Amino acid sequence: MKNSNTNPLHRALYRILRPMARLLLRNGISFAEFAELVKRAYVDAAMEDFSDKRKKPTDSRTAVMTGLTRKEVKKQREILAGEHQGKPGIRQENRASRVVSGWVHDPAFQTREGEPMNLPFDGPLSFSELVRRYSGDMTPRAVLEELVRVGVVATDASGTLELRLRAYVPAGDSEEMLQIFGEDVSDLIATIDHNLVGSEGERQPLFQRTLVYNNIPRDVMARWRQYSAQQSQAMLEQLDKWLGPHDRDIASHGEGKPSGDAVRTGVGVFFFEDPVQPYIDGEQK
Repeated sequence: MKNSNTNPLHRALYRILRPMARLLLRNGISFAEFAELVKRAYVDAAMEDFSDKRKKPTDSRTAVMTGLTRKEVKKQREILAGEHQGKPGIRQENRASRVVSGWVHDPAFQTREGEPMNLPFDGPLSFSELVRRYSGDMTPRAVLEELVRVGVVATDASGTLELRLRAYVPAGDSEEMLQIFGEDVSDLIATIDHNLVGSEGERQPLFQRTLVYNNIPRDVMARWRQYSAQQSQAMLEQLDKWLGPHDRDIASHGEGKPSGDAVRTGVGVFFFEDPVQPYIDGEQK
């Protein structure tokens, strides 16, 4: 965006939407589909986050807030009502990720030194038992195939299964990766929003930091990618060692039930790299 007088929020939104548009186009999502989802998000936020808790939110008030017609608000509200049916209390964590977490934290699947054991596929204290505890009705073979595909699990010389990585990260535009995309971006924006309005009350700001340099030689990048990945993974594993045992699923060996006082929390780390655009007439393109 070349206009330096653009509203700062508009500039920030454009920077968010530009890479999102690339992802949407690559996955065949038209503008009409995206616009429909935006309407739904506006209605959901207006009725959920800006409602008077003492009164039931009305279509008229939501229409005034969002700029949509009452007819459109009603349509989106009915779609949301259908989407939300049966969702309270159901946690949507990726099941393969829960299996890896159980392997890392559950003492039944650890060595005396506290490291993840190599597991047989079947039998007591096997990979199949691990999947039964932490992945519900997913078949062990399906979970194993996915973890092998992304390099998290490998078969050692004795034929048992070895955990190679302590985190499950799917590749490409798979359904699992798109789920992570939605969660990560949503979490980051929610943190930024919390910090932007933090001065309105007594809420403590949430941790939000970024390390940025914009004049790095290209011949440094390969070493920087490797070093930053190693250090980031080490930090996340250290945090996981502290927080993981507090998770009710881990503490109860996969038998934890949803609770009204449960909190979803974590720390996200991401790497970014982008060519610096040249300055022309005093403006960065």
